[in-house]
Amino acid sequence: MKEYTIKTAIVILNWNGKKILEQFLPSVIKYSKNDDTEVIVADNGSTDYSVSFLKEKFPEIELILFDKNYGFTGGYNKALQQINAEYFVLLNSDVEVTKNWLNPIINILDADKTIVAAMPKILAYNNKNQFEYAGASGGFIDKFGYPFCRGRILDKIEEDRGQYNDVKDIFWASGAAMFVRADLYKHFGGLDDDFFAHMEEIDLCWRMKNAGYRIVVVPESVVYHVGGGTLPNNNPQKVFLNHRNNLFLLLKNLPKQKLIPLIFSRLILDGLSGILYLVSLKFGFFFALIKAHFNFYGNISKMIKKRNTQNVSEGNQNEIYQKSIVFSYFLRKKDTFDKLKS
Repeated sequence: MKEYTIKTAIVILNWNGKKILEQFLPSVIKYSKNDDTEVIVADNGSTDYSVSFLKEKFPEIELILFDKNYGFTGGYNKALQQINAEYFVLLNSDVEVTKNWLNPIINILDADKTIVAAMPKILAYNNKNQFEYAGASGGFIDKFGYPFCRGRILDKIEEDRGQYNDVKDIFWASGAAMFVRADLYKHFGGLDDDFFAHMEEIDLCWRMKNAGYRIVVVPESVVYHVGGGTLPNNNPQKVFLNHRNNLFLLLKNLPKQKLIPLIFSRLILDGLSGILYLVSLKFGFFFALIKAHFNFYGNISKMIKKRNTQNVSEGNQNEIYQKSIVFSYFLRKKDTFDKLKS
């Protein structure tokens, strides 16, 4: 039997988020910290007095300090390598947790070793009757690699009426509140540092699913997420990361027979997106897309080397929507998750 220092480590990555920590950290401590669970803040070289604030106001939590900002992926990987726990919880700093949010997920992980990762139901902090964009009630992707959620298709966000309250196998768990077995997180190499931010959790989940593991959403556990705090939707850097990382995602994880045709299709679809950016006079977005493609081309050999170290197969693909979510949404009017079955 493996020995762990603690059962569950809730790790919050911070960079210049003093105000956010002041607002949301108290709920995490109140509803999480106990003899089996430690709350840890890993600081990515903040310059806003976050660290002195945490030391003064929350001396009961553990701090891991870095000399600079290593991004979402690098920061978490560096922090988690230093922690000996059975389960990691990667929790965004702008998440409000609720009473008994931990136990439903930990109990399921304890009971079923085939489940490698899980997530709670994520609702919007500013509209608590609505699902939140970054995860909702479970993450999925379509055949072209476009992510969507049970409760959020493209930009259409559903109201939570209890329609997705069942425990369900999903394709990816949101990095805003991801529970993962610590030993397997480390075994699979953690988050890919080359992603920096955006879609890195989908990449990790896909790698684990290719090895035959399951990922689930447990809606009995509920958290509220502000979202958009790192990079707002109108930021060209977010457009760059989303386009580039989505191509990284496909190159690393698609089965060999699907690799060339689907990446070729995605490049064409990205070209259409570029035309839309130009027509809409979103020149910053257009140049971010061009930059993303050139960056992708420059990293193809690096991603292939990573791919060759992984178990890439048809694997556990049941949660991939075998159609185009964009086509289904705009032409077939499938604007909610439950309509995708028909």
